[in-house]
Amino acid sequence: MLQSLISLSDQDVECVIDTVRDWCSQHHCTIESRRGRLALTTAVDLIQTTGFREALPLVLSKRLDGPIADPTDPQ
Repeated sequence: MLQSLISLSDQDVECVIDTVRDWCSQHHCTIESRRGRLALTTAVDLIQTTGFREALPLVLSKRLDGPIADPTDPQ
């Protein structure tokens, strides 16, 4: 996961981290949780494939919202 961040520009890294922190806050989980790691991986993938920083929060939410919570995962 960290290797993926290294390949991004500083602006893209900042956008990904900010977006994932906001998403995690809205979904009551931490970035270190299973859901947070999934959000980070997905955000990196989205920014690499689309390059659209402005749309990242909306696209990330559309991609991740749904039944992904693991009841055994302490969020």
